[in-house]
Amino acid sequence: MSKYTKEDLMHRIEEEGVEFVRLQFTDLFGTLKNMAITVGQLERAWNHQCMFDASFIKGFVGIEETDLCLYPDFDTFQIFPWRPQQGKVARLICDIYRPCGEPFEGDPRFILKKVLKKADAMGYTFQVGPECEFFLFHTDDNGLPTTTTHEKAGYFDLGPLDLGENARRDIVLSLEEMGFIVESSHHEAAPAQHEIDFRYDEALKTADNIMTFKLAVRSIAKRHGLHATFMPKPVFGVNGSSMHTNMSLLKNGKNSFADKQDKYGLSTEAYQFIAGILAHMKGMMAITNPIVNSYKRFVPGFEAPMYLNWSTASRSSLIRIPEIRGEGTRVELRCPDSACNPYLTLAVCLAAGLDGIQKGWMPSDRIERLPKDLGEAIRELEKDYFIQEVLGKHVTERYLEEKTNEWLQYSSQVTDWEIGKYL
Repeated sequence: MSKYTKEDLMHRIEEEGVEFVRLQFTDLFGTLKNMAITVGQLERAWNHQCMFDASFIKGFVGIEETDLCLYPDFDTFQIFPWRPQQGKVARLICDIYRPCGEPFEGDPRFILKKVLKKADAMGYTFQVGPECEFFLFHTDDNGLPTTTTHEKAGYFDLGPLDLGENARRDIVLSLEEMGFIVESSHHEAAPAQHEIDFRYDEALKTADNIMTFKLAVRSIAKRHGLHATFMPKPVFGVNGSSMHTNMSLLKNGKNSFADKQDKYGLSTEAYQFIAGILAHMKGMMAITNPIVNSYKRFVPGFEAPMYLNWSTASRSSLIRIPEIRGEGTRVELRCPDSACNPYLTLAVCLAAGLDGIQKGWMPSDRIERLPKDLGEAIRELEKDYFIQEVLGKHVTERYLEEKTNEWLQYSSQVTDWEIGKYL
């Protein structure tokens, strides 16, 4: 149930002088899409008459199938602070429906909502806090992105070493203007690498926030003459960018992962949730780490996980339990990166954790290697029928088809490294 009505929105749109509204949605592979309409066309949006040719959206429908409809979520209304103040631009995130009024089974937001409904039936609210990392690089004379940076700054460095601090400050201010609660921002370990952490929230809001965050970072970086990239490993020999994902389940308003009597301060449900993720992690990695480049992070020496394990201390573990306990107890999954689709990633994480709780699993001491590349991750997803069921037949088939093609294209490339090594 929305907190706002269309009358509330129209009043605010009039009051703020908004002229354009972007109806946004996320495709299967985590790319933000939108249809821009003028305020005069909003009645069509309210009546679900804004349709688009979904055959042009990768992974949605074939050319023989029908158009799809955009259903705006009133609670996602935001004005873009980086756009002109004369004739302001706002956005509404949309759910995707078929013309018959049925939810579109290939909508990533719908898939997350399905799993959240299951959690709600079990009495749980899923809370998530992401740690989003990115690089700020120079552009070339044509405005195209490079991997060039003049800075030498490292972890927690500040100006004048940190040449991106002005851009990062403007990003934080814009996010706060949009209602984000930014908890911290700092330079990360690699030159030109940054992290901005915003406050945890319920999972659907967090997934929406991640997509908004990425748009804001890219838009404001461009105003500073920089290119922001969420590519996991753009530079060899330095740390890659992750999206560590902190998760907890609330029950009756209390953190169900906390137990003061346990030696680690963890409840039985926390152990079972961890066990569920460990059991399905291999099958999840094509979702949490969806591109060829994602697996270039998982090498020794850069605090990136390489094995199926968990720990209350080690930052190289797949799952870490941060030191804070009680109501702050959380499970930190350290493999996802920001190239992922956050709706699908949170859906499979929650579903796997709930599966562990329902089956009463406990974490095993056995340590196994995570998939070493996208090809192996695809094969693991093909074997995990539980994760396929979470995604649904439509998404599973199209996702696997696209990712298999991506892997085959990459595998057949002749790289500069090969030329230098063998020519």
